[in-house]
Order: sequence, then structure tokens, then C-alpha cells
Amino acid sequence: MKGHDVKDDIWKRDELASPCVNLCVVHPEVRLCTGCLRSIDEITRWSKMPVEERQQIMDTLPARRSKLTKRRGGRAGRLARNSTPPSPAD
Repeated sequence: MKGHDVKDDIWKRDELASPCVNLCVVHPEVRLCTGCLRSIDEITRWSKMPVEERQQIMDTLPARRSKLTKRRGGRAGRLARNSTPPSPAD
């Protein structure tokens, strides 16, 4: 008969899943991951956080999406922002 394995308890814990979607890009201004919407600090501490703290963060994630949805026009917007107006002809 096999003895009690502590690892089995770890895998059977009722854990709150990570919101990570493997799209790890931190927005340069908002400083949130564009995939999971967590801050670097939250991502770093996630595995050590109590379930209650994780749940509080999960509850705030939908509201964070609006911080990242401002559209800037893609390639055309970048070209427009980075272009210099033509100088007058001599």
C-alpha cells in the first residue's frame, strides 16, 4: 500500500487559476501585461499570494482592459505621428 504523498495534496488544492494567457507584453505606459492585465508585481507575487488576494485581483481585471483599449491607428497612426510636415518649396 502506498503511503500519503504530499505532492498529491498540492495538485488537489482548490487554487484560483492564473489569468496568464501566454501573451506576455507589458504596456510601456500603463505598465500592465496586455495578456493577463496584471502588473509586474502581481505576476511576480502570484504564486505566493493568498487565494483571497488573488481573487481581489481577478475581480479588478475586467476594468483594467479599458486602460489598454485606446486605439492609436496602427501603422497609419504611427506614420502620421512620426512624419514631419513637408517644408515649403524654395
